[in-house]
Amino acid sequence: MAWDEWEQLKNQAADKQSARMQLNQLPADGGGGSTPQGDLTVDQKDLAAIGDRAFKLWEDLGRYGRDAWSSSQTAASDLKTQGFTLGGALDRVQTRWEEQLTSLLDACAHISNHMDFTKKAHQGDEYYIGGQISSISTLDKGFDGGKGH
Repeated sequence: MAWDEWEQLKNQAADKQSARMQLNQLPADGGGGSTPQGDLTVDQKDLAAIGDRAFKLWEDLGRYGRDAWSSSQTAASDLKTQGFTLGGALDRVQTRWEEQLTSLLDACAHISNHMDFTKKAHQGDEYYIGGQISSISTLDKGFDGGKGH
């Protein structure tokens, strides 16, 4: 009886595992939405919005993050001058805050700049592709006109 129960538990576990794996992938028919598989759509408005939000975050962090840094630096200095051990600890926290704030500011600037670059690069690609397609249609018209000769 114990062996039958063991086999049943193994089968239940296998059923749960296969169902979980199926949820983590697209069906074999490639369904899952109206967009064909493999297409990547870039919307200039979305790129601009991401870049703008990253820039706004960079501005706000620079303004308010530096204010917090300045206040804690002053407090640390005052506490150390008065002989409190807490001043040294606050000074270490303030130094770490500055390192993290700088890292976050750099990341926001990188995202903002990258979105601006990507937007311009895709715009250039669109002009190039449009020009190529336009020249192909012109070529096609030339071939169509010569059918009767």
